[in-house]
Amino acid sequence: MSLTTSLILEPTKYPRTDPDIVFGRTKPFLNKKGLKEYPKDYNPILEYWEQIESGKTLVSKKVYQQYEEIVRWIKNNGYKEWFYSPQRANHIIEFAENFCCHSKGKMAGKKVVLELWEKAYLASTYGFIDIEGYRKHQRVVLVVGKKNGKSLLDSIMGLYGLVGDGEGGPEVYAVATKKDQSRIVWLEAKRMVNKSPTLKKRIRTLVGEINSDFNDGVFKALASDADSLDGLNIHVVIMDEWHQWKNGRPLYDIMADGTTAREQPLIVMTSTAGTIREDIFDEIYEEGEIQFNNMKLGNEVDDRTLFFFYELDKKEEWRDANNWIKANPGLGTIKKLRALQDKAKRVADNLRLLKNFVCKEFNIRETSTESWLEFDQLNNTATFDIKALKPRYGVVGLDLGATTDLTCATVIFRVPNDEILYVKQMYWLPADLFDKRIKEDKIPYDIWMDKGLLRVSEGNKVNYKDVTKWLLEVQNELDIYIYKIGYDSWSSTYLVDELQQNFGKSVTEAVIQGAKTFSSPMKRFASDLEAKKINYNNSPILKWNLSNAAIATDRNDNIALVKTSKSKRRIDGVASLLDAFIVYENHYEEYMNLI
Repeated sequence: MSLTTSLILEPTKYPRTDPDIVFGRTKPFLNKKGLKEYPKDYNPILEYWEQIESGKTLVSKKVYQQYEEIVRWIKNNGYKEWFYSPQRANHIIEFAENFCCHSKGKMAGKKVVLELWEKAYLASTYGFIDIEGYRKHQRVVLVVGKKNGKSLLDSIMGLYGLVGDGEGGPEVYAVATKKDQSRIVWLEAKRMVNKSPTLKKRIRTLVGEINSDFNDGVFKALASDADSLDGLNIHVVIMDEWHQWKNGRPLYDIMADGTTAREQPLIVMTSTAGTIREDIFDEIYEEGEIQFNNMKLGNEVDDRTLFFFYELDKKEEWRDANNWIKANPGLGTIKKLRALQDKAKRVADNLRLLKNFVCKEFNIRETSTESWLEFDQLNNTATFDIKALKPRYGVVGLDLGATTDLTCATVIFRVPNDEILYVKQMYWLPADLFDKRIKEDKIPYDIWMDKGLLRVSEGNKVNYKDVTKWLLEVQNELDIYIYKIGYDSWSSTYLVDELQQNFGKSVTEAVIQGAKTFSSPMKRFASDLEAKKINYNNSPILKWNLSNAAIATDRNDNIALVKTSKSKRRIDGVASLLDAFIVYENHYEEYMNLI
């Protein structure tokens, strides 16, 4: 059955026919040397942000959040030791538009004219410096739909690092796991030089490298099978299409280590989404998601990295062409609209093509998982005084983490004549891993411990007797009688025995954490959470866990909570809470009669 009729193929809300929308309202002028120059106070970031805020253009939620943060730095006259320098930001833009030429198609040989989103991207990357003039950002990650000019931007940034960045003896590398792949950006840069009379005077293009003799610079393409990748002193490294990398972490680590001797190195990572899971793309993308979650929660973030994820916010948005610009900021100019419309028609008639289509064109990762809750859904700043509420009975949920995970115990309770479900939790981390978890997760476990939200357990794993001890504190000191305890059926037998000894054999109840068990309760829980009927005392650690939660959906639209052992994102608090919620629902009538 054809679904073409349900498509909106013609974008009407965000037309890109107005040059001011595409290139920005501020135009360069020609200086005395006949070169393009922008006003000294020109700021493409603020112009782009004005377009976003006014509704003239549309971006993904993650791009919006990143630029919201950048604009805040600018309006606050800097961030920590870094401030925004229009001169430094505009320098690379003017370098691109004066000296870089297109190498292919009808534009071959013509000078580059950057679009506003490209100028904002470059200005964000290069514009923030410290008092000594060194750049703030040392890594920039751009995920954007294919055919939006990634290679052009990469080539510009590579050549700028070679001859325009004021670096002595710059080493610039385009890298990939395969040599042919690593040469794509390098060859684009080589062609760009050969098309530019100005660059040709200062740069020599050879068979295997590009040299700038005046500053002893070199630009090469490297792959992981090169004779030696050790001993590199990298100024700029460009990693293009790293979604294709298999076993990409070792190569990334080697190149990142090679930048440590430079004062202002730059790692440039550009890609579309891909089909290779649990490799470097997922790892870096997850770093970005953690960064955005930390921004929302007011936690410390990676000061040196920018993440620009141009993507659809939801998979189903592909059916409305007005949303396409979220993943394709160059749509209608750099990227042909008609070609994308034709593809959308074919996909609507043959949905077997959908996964690859939304992956390549709209950066929906080819995976069975997706975020469970939006921040507005999960955020609840309401608090409560447990001593004033005086709850009588509580339902417990337990999630027992491995050595690298949190362990969490949750007590939920109701009080008479109140529709709110109240949540009290405690978390544990192994003492031996405490400092490591703070460093690697970039999460303030130490602050949460000081607030009484988390405890450490001696040794390299959580002692489950500590969990029992806390539950006894809840019962004996807070006077909340433990009515039921739901636990992951994977849990150790001895813990169950211990719980039964302390709270009674009828109290414990195994919960199977799968789609069949979790799907309906999770949907009801999400609805109650969004309606602010679940009060978790504004716990930052639970809020962080909720923001990390992802779901897997089966063919029957059943959902299950996803837990990935390689992930730095912890969801143990959510699993523990859902265990309690399921048991609470299973015994709802009896529990309500008790309170």
